[in-house]
Parts: sequence; C-alpha cells; structure tokens
Amino acid sequence: MSAPTVAADKVVFIQYTLTNDAGEVLDQSGPDNPLFYLHGHSNIVPGLEKALTGLAVGDTIAVAVPAEEGYGPRQPEAVQQVPRGAFNDIPLQVGMQLFTQSPDGQPMPLWVKAVGESEVTVDFNHPLAGVTLNFAVEITQVRDANADELSHGHPHGPTGTEGH
Repeated sequence: MSAPTVAADKVVFIQYTLTNDAGEVLDQSGPDNPLFYLHGHSNIVPGLEKALTGLAVGDTIAVAVPAEEGYGPRQPEAVQQVPRGAFNDIPLQVGMQLFTQSPDGQPMPLWVKAVGESEVTVDFNHPLAGVTLNFAVEITQVRDANADELSHGHPHGPTGTEGH
C-alpha cells in the first residue's frame, strides 16, 4: 500500500523550516508540533501549497517561493500615517500587529512601524511581503478532512475531532 499523497481536501501535516535568502531562520515547526493545514483551501501561501501537491508521507522538498506566490510584493502605498487618536488608549509598540476593517467589513491586519506623539506609522504589508520564502519541508502525515473541516475550510486539530 502506498503512502497517502497531498491533494485537495486532505489535512496535511508538515515539519518545516522557513529561511530568507540570507539563510536566517524566520519560522519553523517544533519536533512534536507539526504544522497541519487543509490542502486546497488557501491555508498556506500559494507557492508552497502548489509545491507540496502530489507529495507523499515521508517525502522532503526544498522550495523557494517567490514573493508573488508568498505574501506578495511590498506595496509602498500600504505604509501610512494615522493620527494617534485613532488607536484610543491602546498601548502601542513597534512591531505590534493590530486589525482594522477593510471597506467591505473584513478584518485586515496592520503592523505598527513607528509611534509618534501625534501620528503612528502603520504598514498594511505583511512583514514577509517582498521576501523570497525558502522552505525545507517533510510531509509527516496526510488524512482525509471530515465534513466539518471541509465546510469551515480549515482543519479542526490533529484528529479532526478537536473542534474550534
């Protein structure tokens, strides 16, 4: 019997290390804490999802995901000055992630870049926008998603029974 393969509607478990082009580790999974996601449902960056399609449990891959297939290119206009009063009494710190609403009412993340007395510089670009993402990945498990996971578009824990 062959190992299960990565395909749409499968919950995929990976061990990974993410580095930038300078070789600095940006993120990685823990030895007993793999990342798991629902394949084909935009749970991970598109370039990595595409590269993992068709791999099987036990396979390893090194893939460089260009910014366009990761968090996108940096958009200079996404860096904006906002009056300090717009943040009420939130104790702001550089690097902090906050959420606002997009014009269509969806949550939209922003990152605090600088805090001044009267203005705050915010960046709507993801911190990894414009960065090539270098992944080293091992597929450790693949299972079928259950009906709840498919309807919600994300996995509900390692076994699928953990719920939200």
